[in-house]
Amino acid sequence: MAASRPLSRFWEWGKNIVCVGRNYADHAREMQSAVPSEPVLFLKPSTAYAPEGSPVLMPAYSRNLHHELELAVVMGRRGRAVPEAAAMDYVAGYALCLDMTARDVQDECKKKGLPWTLAKSFTGSCPVSAFVPKEKIPDPHNLKLWLKVNGELRQEGETSAMIFSIPYIISYVSKIMTLEEGDIILTGTPKGVGPVKENDEIQAGIHGVVSMRFKVERPQY
Repeated sequence: MAASRPLSRFWEWGKNIVCVGRNYADHAREMQSAVPSEPVLFLKPSTAYAPEGSPVLMPAYSRNLHHELELAVVMGRRGRAVPEAAAMDYVAGYALCLDMTARDVQDECKKKGLPWTLAKSFTGSCPVSAFVPKEKIPDPHNLKLWLKVNGELRQEGETSAMIFSIPYIISYVSKIMTLEEGDIILTGTPKGVGPVKENDEIQAGIHGVVSMRFKVERPQY
């Protein structure tokens, strides 16, 4: 079964997209939010995936779509209640993702005490780069992430600034929900999140590792 489901194309068959909110203190501050004492989790459906070559789609019900640049961890095998010390043994590789966020909708959800699903989980809300095998990133906590919109640098951050480490996150999440091969965990965004509009071009990368490019479009419905 696994042979017919290559991890290099995890977005075609992976089930779960688990996202960690506010995992960089500078982003929590720019959002005027408290720095969390434990990971803040939310989910995206697998239909949120937008591999490179697909457009970033603006949801019709939002007028303030933001980019959030994130390192994603791709799970290589099933894990339940994974010990933190063994967590990296479950990692197959990494990818760069965008957690596209309807910020105006999220603000309303926060005011009403509602979940963020409408703001975070729409079709195409998780643009994703090519798969990067684990061997190509010896230390995922020593990476530089960057994002440009129309050639202008918007986000730049270092994964060393994460509040919760990748092994801690994997262990924490797997105690709540079983993680399966092909699942991914988005590990949070550094500061510099901001709006995009129709026809904008987003470029993003992990310095020296991988880059990607997307065009922002409005869906035809």
